[in-house]
Amino acid sequence: MTRRPLLLIPIAAAALLLAACTPSSAPEPAADPVAEGSTPPPDAASGDGEGSGDATSASDDPFTPVIARVLSTPRPVPTTDGLVHIAYELYLSNVTTQTATIETIDVLDGKGRSLERLDGDEVVPWVHVSGTTEPGRVIGAGQGALVWLDVTVESMDDVPAKLAHDVTFGFDPGAPPIITPEMTERLASTPVDHQAPVVIAPPLRGDGWLNGNSCCAVTPHRGAVNPIGGSYHAPERYAIDYVQLDSNGSFVTGPVDELSSYPYFGADILAVGDGPIVSMRFDLPEQRPGANPTGLTVDEYGGNHIVQQLGDGVYAFYAHLQPGNPAGVEVGQRLSTGDVIGLLGNTGNTDSPHLHFHLMDSPSPLGSNGVPFVYDDFRLAGEITADDLFANLTAGGPFEIATGDRGEREDLYPLWLTVTDYAGP
Repeated sequence: MTRRPLLLIPIAAAALLLAACTPSSAPEPAADPVAEGSTPPPDAASGDGEGSGDATSASDDPFTPVIARVLSTPRPVPTTDGLVHIAYELYLSNVTTQTATIETIDVLDGKGRSLERLDGDEVVPWVHVSGTTEPGRVIGAGQGALVWLDVTVESMDDVPAKLAHDVTFGFDPGAPPIITPEMTERLASTPVDHQAPVVIAPPLRGDGWLNGNSCCAVTPHRGAVNPIGGSYHAPERYAIDYVQLDSNGSFVTGPVDELSSYPYFGADILAVGDGPIVSMRFDLPEQRPGANPTGLTVDEYGGNHIVQQLGDGVYAFYAHLQPGNPAGVEVGQRLSTGDVIGLLGNTGNTDSPHLHFHLMDSPSPLGSNGVPFVYDDFRLAGEITADDLFANLTAGGPFEIATGDRGEREDLYPLWLTVTDYAGP
């Protein structure tokens, strides 16, 4: 799929507009598996290089001219496609003076079985090389690259205890015998967090809410990995942008540059759980829709917003709200599930009215990592295709909603392109 801009833009300035694709099916199990409970080969993610106290020889420590780490511990979430997704990011750093071309990426479970494999140009849409503007798989000397991964399993019972990555690189020029023209490295062994996803209520009510930008493809939200406080953060890993479709499958009923053309503008935003407001902002004006805003500072990207603490280190972020604090909420106020906390607006980094919503592991909307969540109860009304979205988004639709798989759902995350109905309190 070609790279195309999206109308619903993320809150992060550094968003990467990368097209999504579907990885190939898993291959046969790789040789030399990492056994469950055993110590994996040294890699950057696990901090290897420090002595463990065991006697080893130099041959036990493989030379890895590209080093790697995961940005945060992967955590699974059951979704509306009937699978469990493990969405996370791998950072590669080429520490050589050669170029390193990614030939294959093979994600292994703790027993060495392949769960996901990308070959050749299949890698391209899932990788961004630092200092470039287009997806690619050639990492220059001293360059880094972000890799977005989406591993799927059949159920939560099938989630592996750990993941590792066999990455094959082609080096140009080679430097035998240390750096050969092609090398396969086992990198970034990481445990998988088996904690269940956070269960919340939907932040909206009503029918026809289109998920226009979210996990688990490489949408602008997933691509928004931010350099904040000296390290990378992926706060929008599971973020959703919501617009509401009418009976014709459109979210715009008039000129795209008039707020009155968006019938859902001003919809109630609801608290998704119980907990206090820890920060908020309501002083930014509405943006004129139809064009990307300019001149925003980093703290203005979320527009008018609320950050709510849900407990256990989890925070909810509701963004692009209308100005003026119409619900009269206050910092420190304890919200209850279903409370009206604001109105859907078009403030901050947005070019059409929508609700941006995500959960995160700190109160910082940009300097945090996204936390997976599921809605306790909703109706899956159908889904649209990516081609339909790209072709008709600028005009606000109409979109053709496929309704083959629909009905009541519980404790699932709604994937990108789904259309969902929320009963509300």
